[in-house]
Amino acid sequence: MDAPEEPLPPVIYTMENKPIVTCAGDQNLFTSIYPTLSQQLPREPMEWRRSYGRAPKMIHLESNFVQFKEELLPKEGNKALLTFPFLHIYWTECCDTEVYKATVKDDLTKWQNVLKAYSSVDWLIVVVENDAKKKNKTNILPRTSIVDKIRNDFCNKQSDRCVVLSDPLKDSSRTQESWNAFLTKLRTLLLMSFTKNLGKFEDDMRTLREKRTEPGWSFCEYFMVQEELAFVFEMLQQFEDALVQYDELDALFSQYVVNFGAGDGANWLTFFCQPVKSWNGLILRKPIDMEKRELIQRQEATLLDLRSYLFSRQCTLLLFLQRPWEVAQRALELLHSCVQELKLLEVSVPPGALDCWVFLSCLEVLQRIEGCCDRAQIDSNIAHTVGLWSYATEKLKSLGYLCGLVSEKGPNSEDLNRTVDLLAGLGAERPETANTAQSPYKKLKEALSSVEAFEKHYLDLSHATIEMFTSIGRIRSAKLVGKDLAEFYMRKKSPQKAEMYLQGALKNYLAEGWALPITHTRKQLAECQKRLGQIENYLQTSSLLASDQHLTTDEREYFCREILSFASQQTNSPGHRVALPMHSFAQLRDLRFTPANAVVHVGGVLSVEITVCSQMPVPIHVEQIAIHVHFSIDKNNYRKTAEWLTKHKTANGVINFPAEASPFPTSQSSLPALELYEMFERSPSDNSLNTTGIICKNVHMLLRRQESGTSLEASSGLALEDGAHVLRCAGVTLQPGPNTIVFKTQAREPGTYTLRQLCASLGPVWFVLPHIYPLVQYDVYSQEPQLLVEPLADSLLAGIPQKVKFTVTTGHYTVKNGDSLQLSNIDAMLILCPEKNRAVIYSNAREKVSDALLRVQSSDKVTSISLPAAPTYHLIEFELEVLSLPSAPAAGGESTLLGVTEPHGKHKDKQKTGHGMATTDHKVSIDCPWSIYSTVIALTFSVPFRTTHSLLSSGTRKYVQVCVQNLSELDFQLSDSCLVDTHDSTDLRLIPLNTESEQCIHSRQAVFFVWELKWTQEPPPSLHCRFSIGFSPASEEQLSISLKPYTYEFQVENFFTLYNVRAEISPPPGTEHCRTGSLCSLDVTITRLSDLLEVDKDEALTESDEYFSTKLMYEVVDNSSNWAVCGKSSGVISMPVTAQAMHRVHMEVMPLFAGYLPLPDVRLFKYLPHHSAQSSQLDADSWIENDSLSVDKHVDDQLDSGSVKSRGSVHSAASSEHKGLPMPRLRALPPGQAFNSSAGTQVLVIPSKDDHVLEVSVT
Repeated sequence: MDAPEEPLPPVIYTMENKPIVTCAGDQNLFTSIYPTLSQQLPREPMEWRRSYGRAPKMIHLESNFVQFKEELLPKEGNKALLTFPFLHIYWTECCDTEVYKATVKDDLTKWQNVLKAYSSVDWLIVVVENDAKKKNKTNILPRTSIVDKIRNDFCNKQSDRCVVLSDPLKDSSRTQESWNAFLTKLRTLLLMSFTKNLGKFEDDMRTLREKRTEPGWSFCEYFMVQEELAFVFEMLQQFEDALVQYDELDALFSQYVVNFGAGDGANWLTFFCQPVKSWNGLILRKPIDMEKRELIQRQEATLLDLRSYLFSRQCTLLLFLQRPWEVAQRALELLHSCVQELKLLEVSVPPGALDCWVFLSCLEVLQRIEGCCDRAQIDSNIAHTVGLWSYATEKLKSLGYLCGLVSEKGPNSEDLNRTVDLLAGLGAERPETANTAQSPYKKLKEALSSVEAFEKHYLDLSHATIEMFTSIGRIRSAKLVGKDLAEFYMRKKSPQKAEMYLQGALKNYLAEGWALPITHTRKQLAECQKRLGQIENYLQTSSLLASDQHLTTDEREYFCREILSFASQQTNSPGHRVALPMHSFAQLRDLRFTPANAVVHVGGVLSVEITVCSQMPVPIHVEQIAIHVHFSIDKNNYRKTAEWLTKHKTANGVINFPAEASPFPTSQSSLPALELYEMFERSPSDNSLNTTGIICKNVHMLLRRQESGTSLEASSGLALEDGAHVLRCAGVTLQPGPNTIVFKTQAREPGTYTLRQLCASLGPVWFVLPHIYPLVQYDVYSQEPQLLVEPLADSLLAGIPQKVKFTVTTGHYTVKNGDSLQLSNIDAMLILCPEKNRAVIYSNAREKVSDALLRVQSSDKVTSISLPAAPTYHLIEFELEVLSLPSAPAAGGESTLLGVTEPHGKHKDKQKTGHGMATTDHKVSIDCPWSIYSTVIALTFSVPFRTTHSLLSSGTRKYVQVCVQNLSELDFQLSDSCLVDTHDSTDLRLIPLNTESEQCIHSRQAVFFVWELKWTQEPPPSLHCRFSIGFSPASEEQLSISLKPYTYEFQVENFFTLYNVRAEISPPPGTEHCRTGSLCSLDVTITRLSDLLEVDKDEALTESDEYFSTKLMYEVVDNSSNWAVCGKSSGVISMPVTAQAMHRVHMEVMPLFAGYLPLPDVRLFKYLPHHSAQSSQLDADSWIENDSLSVDKHVDDQLDSGSVKSRGSVHSAASSEHKGLPMPRLRALPPGQAFNSSAGTQVLVIPSKDDHVLEVSVT
């Protein structure tokens, strides 16, 4: 601190500014304490809690202590915070009451009155205690008396505003404690003052900003106010908060400029619209550029002045925050935005002035960053600074072109005058850079001084920028700088240096798909190649430009004439050819084969029609267009018959080729879709639209660099194929747009022909499509003659005429008059030929050629079909009818007719189809005139009917039922049904119950026929029957032959009724009806209806003195679970074999449900005991109770499976006790031998009175 007696120096806006604290009272006392105070105050941080919910911060407080003067107190309306005293301290070490009353009290009173006059409430009284003075004074009061008096006189309500500092110059614990308490109080009061005064200042500033819509509002005035706040934050070393203030000013000014461009301009903006007269660039080497600040304060600053000053302050703060790379980023944004703002404000700028300002500013920022960073940091952060290098290079190039430093003849007088004017606008070099050898000012002045100096500086900057872009992987940007460098070399007549850069830029544009830059760069490259004498490359580029739709017609025609001019020249080497890509000359759109399937036989003619779209702007006469074809013989050529090739070829014969990509290697389909969103910005005050635009959210994906290894424009070394197989078309004139060209060829050798290349020749210039894709092939085949026989319907039906199609493929064989097909006849199938049946001859492309009457001759063994004459590779088609006849009867009672089987047998040739129809195969041998071997074909016929029979009984009366099912899709008319006994028994009569002579049977339906059996004597043990019925299709068509009837043979055995079973249920005594849960009586009566017959003579028959008897087993089961059988439900009885013999069985049953319940089933079985010694000792019922009984397998299907399983499960546990004992067998009676006369009878069961839940069975 300077001596307190010295006058207060004027405020200088530097980084050394500190908050002001005034000192009144004993100045000598304060002077002695000041060194310690200045060191101790900033040592400990304090937490600063600010208003509006802002986060607290830890700050170190420093202060500028000055002598108290009334002039330092702020006047009303003064907004300067840097000169504002935040705290006032009064120092005294008075320890004598008399002295206090005489002088100190009056001095304190005057001091406080002055503070009150200026409404200053931030003050503190410090009483310093000194032990040495206390020892010299004997009549003084204790120290607390002086402090108490001061507190009573001046600190009635704020006693903490008076503090004691004990022996501040001593080194003791008491002194240290006193210092700590004093410093804590001082820091607290300072922070309270900061918070209060800064909050008031911010409120005033906010109020001022809200008045910005008023007419007299001034941005410059507001700028100074908010910058004052930034200075305070900077003074407190809160650089982030200070930077926020400048960023807010930056954003506010930018918004006003944007609004001005939209037509909503503020009056104060006119101060910044004055013409630019100085363009000396940014000044970043001073903490504060006072010159430009004063211009802003006086409202005389230009737009560049304001932007320069504002950025210099932001730069200073960013460097304090150690964020130099953000300086580079902000600088690049600033330079671009300034250019746009000058245009929006329509500020008058001399040509080249803005380029100078940008160039100087770029170098100034780069040198400022280099000054605070070492080389390693700079090299590792090139990505942040390379944009400034690139922008400086671009502006230096613009200045070179503007000042005539790139022209062939050098600058003229006008260029020199312009250069002088630009250098004059730079003004004198600033003192801070005057001693710097490579200052931006010196570099620009030197670069504009001569052509050689400009070339040196421009090349150095360009190469350095390219190297930096390359080192960080920004190849795209490096190529764009290289393109500018190529333009410079072209101006300098150095095309050999320019070519590399132009190729690189073109490669980059092609990879990313920039159409207009591609066109522009190709024009430059064409000029470069023409100067270098690169004829082939020049012709290739010219063809691309001649087809470029982005050029004018005159430009396209010029490049087209360049190609035609070279093509018309006579070259020294006649065989020399220049091969160029086809896609720039013409594009292959589609290809059409005739025949359409691209399959032709040897000797046939194939036509290939192509459509090419000429890209040239004028008609072009082409000497010839050729298609080079590759011939190959397939190893599996035996498979490639005409039929096989037809199935594997396109049907329409047209092959479309994808539209030629753009010249861009990256297909548009592989790029992600554009994610575009509308953007609107509205004014917060009146919601009016300020700006609108479109934002692409995935620009980082779309602009991703697509790098490839080879040059996209370099000639790919196109190779012309030379071979024997070439399709040519000479003398073709290609008009602009689509053109159709037809090639014809005659097939000579079988194999596969692949179209490889398409070439168009104009003298020595050949345009080549090296690969035709997708793959295009045509096939030439040599086919053996073939015969194909196939039914016209999905399946052939037996018994009715069916149509069969014969297809003769002649192949390489010529069918002559007299050639015939010899079919071997078989007994089971007839071959029919309708009258006036004709054979049709087709070409290989299925075009009808002719037809002829078909002649068919039949003998006993052979049917001969005469073929009409037909040339090679044609088809002969005709239709015949076949009829499958019944086969001879098979021995052993098996099937006899039409593949119908009996229950006990199956024909070996019969199979079931998917519809359940039986099938029969007939094999026919055919001798063809072109082969010495016979061809055997198999025809499969399906029997349309399925027939079943059943025996029905009513007591002793017997009936035979025959069911005929139609399994086919046709409807049939049935007639003359008949059932006969094949043994011609005179005692048996079959009386039909169907009286209708004709019946219609529809598809998937069945018809039943019933006959009653009557006999006069004892019935035979078996009955052999044959069922026959006539049938014909229900359609109205008349058949050419009469059809044989459909027959079905079957056998019925043991059909006479031997036993009548009758069951009866009685309610409990004393009740009228059965009730649920009550026991009821079940009486079963088994009656023998006949005497001993032949069928009774088996193992169960036993003979006694008076009569024969047989063993029967009965079983009572209820599968519907309506009854519960109580006690034994089965048993074995001995039944006399005499007529009207009767046996009764009584048991008890319990109904489980209410309602009309059907009676339980009563079943009878033959009981066949095993003849052994042990078996005779066992009671018959014990077999039932203790053993499982076996039932003969051949009648197992006649038994109820549930009852058999029931017996087995109940008695299986006891079977182990009799292991090794003989087991009797059960055999079910045939269906006709036992008649249940109680079948269908129902008993009424009423619910019991105690039931709460009623369950009723309804049957």
